Amino acid sequence: MPNIGSKNIKEIMTDIGKAAKDAAQVLSNASTDAKNCALKEASRALHNSSDKIVKANHLDMAAGEKKGLTTAMLERLELNQDRISIMTNSLIAIAELNDPVGKIIDRWERPNGLAISRVRVPLGVIGVIYESRPNVTADAGSLCLKSGNASILRCGSESFNSSLAILHCLQLGLEKAKLPKAAIQMVPTTDRAAVGEMLTMTEYIDVIVPRGGRSLVELVKAEAKVPVFAHLEGICHTYINADSNPDMACDLVVNAKMRRPGICGATETLLIDRTAVKTHLPAIINALSQVGCEIRGDDETCTFDGRVIAAMEEDWSTEYLDSIISVRQVEGVHEAINHINRYGSEHTDAIVSDDAATAEVFLNGINSAIGIHNASTQFADGGEFGMGAEIGISTGKMHARGPVGVEQLTTYKYVVRGNGQTRS
Repeated sequence: MPNIGSKNIKEIMTDIGKAAKDAAQVLSNASTDAKNCALKEASRALHNSSDKIVKANHLDMAAGEKKGLTTAMLERLELNQDRISIMTNSLIAIAELNDPVGKIIDRWERPNGLAISRVRVPLGVIGVIYESRPNVTADAGSLCLKSGNASILRCGSESFNSSLAILHCLQLGLEKAKLPKAAIQMVPTTDRAAVGEMLTMTEYIDVIVPRGGRSLVELVKAEAKVPVFAHLEGICHTYINADSNPDMACDLVVNAKMRRPGICGATETLLIDRTAVKTHLPAIINALSQVGCEIRGDDETCTFDGRVIAAMEEDWSTEYLDSIISVRQVEGVHEAINHINRYGSEHTDAIVSDDAATAEVFLNGINSAIGIHNASTQFADGGEFGMGAEIGISTGKMHARGPVGVEQLTTYKYVVRGNGQTRS
């Protein structure tokens, strides 16, 4: 962490930016072995420092409870030995990924003998602004490192102590690999003015990745002068087609909603064919009710089961991040698609169906970054995609879309090789 002293926010951020830009130049030419060494040493440091990290997290949890954070926010904030183990394993998994830097995407030769290649290169410096989940510190820092990018991390004030403890481990890994500590930096203040400064640092930051609630992402999109990988929110749907196995449908809905209700891949709205209501819905409502999920439904669903609370119009466009689900009955796959494209956030949407043709209609019709057939929406995760981890799930349509892993954190350049050609 830099020495703040009497410096103002602009001076602090400028120093961080300059150091990150210098570090990015080193990383862009760092060997795969050096980057992997840093990741493995950081993983070891996380394991060895797990008690210290949990202790730091206890400070954040106590402050969060005093501040009145929601249950969902506290669930995201909490670290324990199991979650730290997931982080340490994730760093090893990222080290074992193929290095994208220098990979030749395509190559061809022109009639005049020019040999042209399209080659992956790092983006440069990546700013990551995130809220309550301290594990993002490890995920973002390690993914940026593997892809040859320096990172500037700005965690939420609620996870400051936890993130700082994790950052120490990441920087220890960098030192052991003889890579600059400034390759992974954290904004050393919780002053919100630092966010505003980051959004205008076009001289030093190449892209901003916001990871948090609607208010944070909308702020970033509205005020950023730096390009943004957008992830607005996760209003995810599970649609149960009439041609589906009732037991599978029930299991998938409960998992998609209740495994971890506070993550962006949690299903928020269940859509079900009217012809499947009698065969599928009773078991689903029973199972959700038994695990403490509040169910809000359209008029038809409220009439069908008295435990269902009447949904309001805003429910269809709400990311609950809690043990609440909205239920709407639809007339077939096309009505389901129309609902999703109207109310969804283009994040992740799933169909449960034994009919492959209907599934293809659904997957082709939704505008989502991730479409899923016969599996839980909670698989919307870079780690589950084999990416080791993710820096976020981009719902935009420019450059990166879906889980943002090491390849998505690169761009490309053209390398042209000739033997004396001149253009007439």
